[in-house]
Amino acid sequence: MNLEQMRKRRVAIATRMRAIADGDITDELRTEFDALTAEDDKLAEDIRRIERLEANERDLATPQDPPTRIEMGDAPQDRGFENFGEFLRSVRMAGVAGGRVDERLIEERVSGASEGVASAGGFLVGQDFASELTRMALEESNLLSRCRRIPISGTSNRLTINVIDETSRATGSRWGGVQIYRKPEGVAATAKRPVYAQMEWKLKKLIALSYATDELEADASAHAAIVQRAFAEEFAFVIDDEIFRGEGGSEMLGFTNSDCFVSQTIETGQEPDTVVFENLIKMYARFAGRNGVWLANRNVFPQLATMTLDVGTGGNPVYLPPAGAAAAPYGTILGLPLIFTEQSPTVGDANDICLVDLGQYIVIEKGGLVGAVSMHVKFAEDEMAYRWTLRNDGQPLWKSAVTPYEGGSSWTRSPFVGLAERA
Repeated sequence: MNLEQMRKRRVAIATRMRAIADGDITDELRTEFDALTAEDDKLAEDIRRIERLEANERDLATPQDPPTRIEMGDAPQDRGFENFGEFLRSVRMAGVAGGRVDERLIEERVSGASEGVASAGGFLVGQDFASELTRMALEESNLLSRCRRIPISGTSNRLTINVIDETSRATGSRWGGVQIYRKPEGVAATAKRPVYAQMEWKLKKLIALSYATDELEADASAHAAIVQRAFAEEFAFVIDDEIFRGEGGSEMLGFTNSDCFVSQTIETGQEPDTVVFENLIKMYARFAGRNGVWLANRNVFPQLATMTLDVGTGGNPVYLPPAGAAAAPYGTILGLPLIFTEQSPTVGDANDICLVDLGQYIVIEKGGLVGAVSMHVKFAEDEMAYRWTLRNDGQPLWKSAVTPYEGGSSWTRSPFVGLAERA
């Protein structure tokens, strides 16, 4: 399977996984979903290997080697840049007094009032490179990659979704107020109707800014690889952190700060900094999602690995890898995958372990990642400036947790459940 076939296969896998996720998941479909996930992970790794090999081959090519990437024709302005490092060298040469402006930069110069003057602004980072950074950021993410992502059209900066305003499953409250009656003869029925509400997502800007000295730019290819990896990981980390605990406003609204988040109280007499099986059972009972995953800080693992369920005079382990303790420490709790994340607080703090369905968290995006580079912002310091911007927003799809028909307000349910502090 060549590189193009691998990419097409990943698209087909994503389409099938979405179809499974949008329906009622049976054990058979769950097995298929897990198999597709494993296949997609392997394909992603293989694609990275091949792309790294191709990048190395381009960097090691001699000057006599013919260009390996011609996009439109043989004219200078028609050739694409071989890599991000070559693009940076061209930008630097364009900004030096008396330097030559690479014709490939002309169509990618930042638009504006001073469009015709190279020294008045930067050059837009080529779309190939910006797209690569976006892809890397997504693959580095534990949370964003599991959210429902919706692109916003070019004429809009927000998304509005109409939802059923349902906060309780009590009679007269389902669907926000629908109710039916058994009516005795001659007695009028009361008219009822669903109640709707609107939720809004509005694009917000996330910015990355960095500088590099002239000496570092001398090895542009190596520096470009470092810059791309560093910013990819940082974009992924910050977005995941906002999905987890963002405060809204200029940030995304994290599920732990949303009105639909459910905090499960601890057990009477529970010791500080502990996680007991009763916590997990009650969190599972209050979970209302379809495709749940457990999110935990890695230092919760010793609690899970030694947790047992007492049965008579003995007990059984609660958490073990699929092949037992000798295998790598990954697996499931109550049938749902466990993922360790840096965003989860330390053991004992509130929400150090959560049970969530990130398919119920919506992230809107517009235009992907936009990058620019300029040597004129920090000209006096002899430094090159890099900037990437991403416009997005995110929040849970649920307006609030829902009180069940039976059980009362102490058993509200939600796709986002966390464990309270154990101080």
